[in-house]
Amino acid sequence: MNTPPSPVGTPGTVSPPLRIGALVPLTRPGWVEAGRHLLSGMELAVEEVNDAGGIDGRPLELVVRDTAADPQRAAAAVDELARLGVAALTGEYHSVVARTVAARADALGLPYLCSSAVLDALTEEPTDRVARLCPAQSHGWRIYADFLRRAGHSRVAVVTQPSVYWASGTRLLREYLAPHGGTVVALDMTELSPSAVCDALVDHGATALLLLVGHPEPAVPLVRSVRRDQRLADLLIGAPAGQPEFAEWAALLGGDGAAVPFLRYLPERLTPLGTRVETALRRRLTQPPSFVAFEGYDAITVLADVLRTHGTDRARMAEAWPQVAVEGTRGRIGFSRVPGIGVWQWAWPPVQVVDRDPARPDRFRVLHTG
Repeated sequence: MNTPPSPVGTPGTVSPPLRIGALVPLTRPGWVEAGRHLLSGMELAVEEVNDAGGIDGRPLELVVRDTAADPQRAAAAVDELARLGVAALTGEYHSVVARTVAARADALGLPYLCSSAVLDALTEEPTDRVARLCPAQSHGWRIYADFLRRAGHSRVAVVTQPSVYWASGTRLLREYLAPHGGTVVALDMTELSPSAVCDALVDHGATALLLLVGHPEPAVPLVRSVRRDQRLADLLIGAPAGQPEFAEWAALLGGDGAAVPFLRYLPERLTPLGTRVETALRRRLTQPPSFVAFEGYDAITVLADVLRTHGTDRARMAEAWPQVAVEGTRGRIGFSRVPGIGVWQWAWPPVQVVDRDPARPDRFRVLHTG
C-alpha cells in the first residue's frame, strides 16, 4: 500500500523518492476505521506535496505497514522500514503500539513523529528522536474530568480491560476528581457481564459510566445493556478515548450511541488550510473526516517541512523538532519540552468534549473545550 511517487524533476527523469514509513492499524484487532482515516490524511498530504514538486525535486513515497494493534508486529515493521531506508516514521493510533514503535525507532536512531497515541510515557527515557502531535493523555483527560465535575458527576464508574492505557486513564481520573470530592470505582470487564455491570452501577450509585474498553467489543453490547436498564435511565455514558467519533459507532448503536461524550482534538474553527483539507478528505473518505484524519495530514506536513529545511540525515532531522513552526489544519504546530513528557510535544493541540446529538446522531455537539 504505497503511494506512488509523482514524476518530478527534469523532463524524462524521475528523481529517487524520499520514503516515509507509515504505521497504521488496518486489520483487527486494531481500530480499523481510525487507521483508515489516519492513512487517508497522510496520503492526501503526500499527494499535495508531490503535486507541488516534491522535496527539492524528489517525490515523497509513503511506505505503509499495518500494525493490527500488535506491538511485536509493529517492532518488526520498524526494523523493516529502517532497512528500506525511510527518512522517518509517522503514524500509529494505539498507545501500547506507539510506545513500542518509539522505543525501537529511538534505538535505531530513526526519527518518529507520533500522530495519534496519547500515553504520557511514550518512551521510558527522554529522547530527542521522537515528537508527538496529539496531546498527552494527562492533558486531554484532565479536560474530560473537568467536564464531568462541571456537569455534577462526583460518583464515576469506569469499566476497564487490562491495558497500560486504560490503567493510566483510571489513575488520571482519580487524581483529577479526588480533590473535588469525586470518587472513581473501577469495574473489570473481564470478570463481569454487561448485566452484572448494570447491577454494580446501581449498587455504587454511580451517575456516570466511562467506557475504558475496546470497540466494538465489548463497548457496543455494554452500551445497549445500560440503555435498556430502567434503573440507569439518568446515567451518563462517556467514552473519553473517542469511540463514538467514527461512523461505525453510529451504525452499530443508532440512537443508543448518542449523548456519549468523548474527546476530540479539533478547534472551534479549522484553519483555512484545514477547511480546504476537510473538503478533500470528505471526498476521499465519502464521510466526514475524523480528527484522526487531520492528524495524519498534519504529520506529513510537519515531516515535509523538516525534510525541506534540514535534509534527510536522520540525526539532523531529530535535531530539528524544536525548530518546527508549521501551519497545520488545526493551528500552528511547534514542539517543546513539557514536564513529565519524554518526547518533543506539540503543547497543545485544541481539545473538545463532544457527543452525538440525540436529535440527529450524525451531528456532533461541543459540550466543553480546554
